[in-house]
Amino acid sequence: GVGAMTWSPLACGIISGKYGNGVPESSRAALKCYQWLKEKIISEEGRKQQVKLKDLSPIAERLGCTLPQLAVAWCLRNEGVSSVLLGSSNPEQLIENLGAIQASAGGGVLPKMTSHIVSEIDNILGNKPYSKKDYRS
Repeated sequence: GVGAMTWSPLACGIISGKYGNGVPESSRAALKCYQWLKEKIISEEGRKQQVKLKDLSPIAERLGCTLPQLAVAWCLRNEGVSSVLLGSSNPEQLIENLGAIQASAGGGVLPKMTSHIVSEIDNILGNKPYSKKDYRS
């Protein structure tokens, strides 16, 4: 009966794709107070994350969505998540992120997150947590 609220579903903007070719001067990671983020992005682990994003792109394309929409829908699809905290830099980014749950004719991305799609994503990410259900009476 406990749910989690995820924060930073776009990993401080990394999932937006803006850091694919380094750190743009106009980005948050270029600010002096975000030096830790810049170091994370340019590290070996950061480069591995960029490869994973490229591997996730075909899944997003098949679902007709962006990587940020896929990330938000993936978070919401997790059985332990009850809500996702979005932090948008501008109205356009908020509208894009809300496309994950958009109630339009296409139905958003969330309904398309089948167990097969989630399994594909989990295989690429390689970080699926182990869940041991406790069935105490």
